[in-house]
Amino acid sequence: MVSFFTISPLQADDGLEKAYIPHPFGIAMNGAPQQTKDETHLSYANEHAPQGGHLKQSEIGTFDTVNPYSIKGKAAAGLNLIYDKLMARSWNEPFTLYPLIAERIDVTEDRSGFVIHLNPDAKFNDGSAISADDIIFSFNTLKEKGRPNMRRVYKQVADIQKITPTSVRMTFGDDYNRETVMIMAMMPVLSKAWWEGRDFEDTLLEMPNSSGAYVIEDIKPGSKITFRKNENYWAKDLFASKGMNNFEIISYDYFRDQTGATESFLKGDLNLRRENDPRKWEENYNNPAIEKLEFKHGRPQPAEALIFNTRCTLFEDIKVRQALFYAFDGNWMKVNFFQDSLKRTNSYFANSVLSAEKPVLGADLSKRERLHKAQSLLQEAGWNVKNNKLSKNGKPFTFEILINESKNEKIVLAFIQTLKRLGVTANVRTLDSATFQNRLLDYNYDMVLHKWQNSLSPGTEQMVYWGCDAAKQTGRFNYAGICSQEIDDTAQKIANAQTYEDLTENARKLDGLLIDSVISIPLFYSDKDFIAVQKNTFQVPAVTPIYGPVIEAWSVQDKDE
Repeated sequence: MVSFFTISPLQADDGLEKAYIPHPFGIAMNGAPQQTKDETHLSYANEHAPQGGHLKQSEIGTFDTVNPYSIKGKAAAGLNLIYDKLMARSWNEPFTLYPLIAERIDVTEDRSGFVIHLNPDAKFNDGSAISADDIIFSFNTLKEKGRPNMRRVYKQVADIQKITPTSVRMTFGDDYNRETVMIMAMMPVLSKAWWEGRDFEDTLLEMPNSSGAYVIEDIKPGSKITFRKNENYWAKDLFASKGMNNFEIISYDYFRDQTGATESFLKGDLNLRRENDPRKWEENYNNPAIEKLEFKHGRPQPAEALIFNTRCTLFEDIKVRQALFYAFDGNWMKVNFFQDSLKRTNSYFANSVLSAEKPVLGADLSKRERLHKAQSLLQEAGWNVKNNKLSKNGKPFTFEILINESKNEKIVLAFIQTLKRLGVTANVRTLDSATFQNRLLDYNYDMVLHKWQNSLSPGTEQMVYWGCDAAKQTGRFNYAGICSQEIDDTAQKIANAQTYEDLTENARKLDGLLIDSVISIPLFYSDKDFIAVQKNTFQVPAVTPIYGPVIEAWSVQDKDE
């Protein structure tokens, strides 16, 4: 294999050559990988796990393709089982990748480019070797015809070159960032020989020539897909694979709704079910044949909130936003709607080390005290009650709250009832998904119940969530319309952080700035994953990753135990 010393180097703007730094055993977004080459498997895998068995899960809706990378069609569940990537992610670290198809990568110090060295043993499931030509074909195909998020990131690559039959160099353009190399290193690899002559953008219902641990055994379009373990899987003894992919068969049955999926599990037709509703978790799974497993995790929970659109004149004044925050009776809702099983969200990185850990505004006050505080703030902002209606300069205080799930109506209606006591008139409007999405992307609302999703490795998306540029551009994710130079600067520092300590420090600062800006009324979250299983069926690893349980690391229960 060609060493990194013989690779034609990149040229910097000043004409000097850029050296490549080899990463022989993984690469981390910040700092170094936690695991070393002396270890044989991922920290949450059991390399001695028993093999075999049938994992039966459910999905909602339907599917019509087994190509998850095209925008056409609805892809089936579980396709990550058949498509390997250049490098594999560890779910027990914020953002670290370990070798898979790529035996190693060499990266320039400024992360403006990297070289992929393929594992010489890497093969597709028909036994053909994975080559540099497959990498370049995959890149070009996904850049032009892949999902929108892929197209956006892949276009940050200015040049791709074949160095040897098993090595490829990518050079990034001016709009790259530190995360670009990580995203590109997670690129799935397609077989050039198999895909050439086929329409990548068409729906696919046959088993492609791929390189994953499983192959598709059976497809019933729209209703069921079954995978069988590939006994000749080339990577089964690699660090990233050992102790993983232990089931002989994995299948997904499709249902119209969650009720049907739950009933099928309770009858024993399925043997594993994730539950996201705390109330249903308490009420629906009390069966002696079922084991209820709860896993505490450390990943940030979605920051679901009632979001103020500060572009609206009504919500420009922070005192008005603070008043409505005080009026929200989260303590009562937590008990009466969620049996006190959820926590009140106090952060945009809730349940993680990135949280500023500030207390919820007014959480220590009684309802009467909070309403008095809200009334005082509204008066300070120039709003006064006349004939039981709040008004300012003759204009009533009235607004609309958009939602797209009927389950959230109870939260909004309770809030509306409390606001009436302040003379505020609010209305709720429940929209279908398409209409809601259009209104959301156009920032066409007064207040909206929605969420921001964060990870333990936040990056450039923070500028899209909170940046001034994103506030002015429709189709972005700055739903609140917040614009602050200090927030912009802090979000940029997160994306450019060299160490995880720097990232954590700036994430906490950003979190504090957002909380103090009162851009939303955060709702509730759980710090646990709820998984119900048929009793005496599964063996669960001793280590639960920080991102939560990874089912691919589970196995059938050893009957000899």
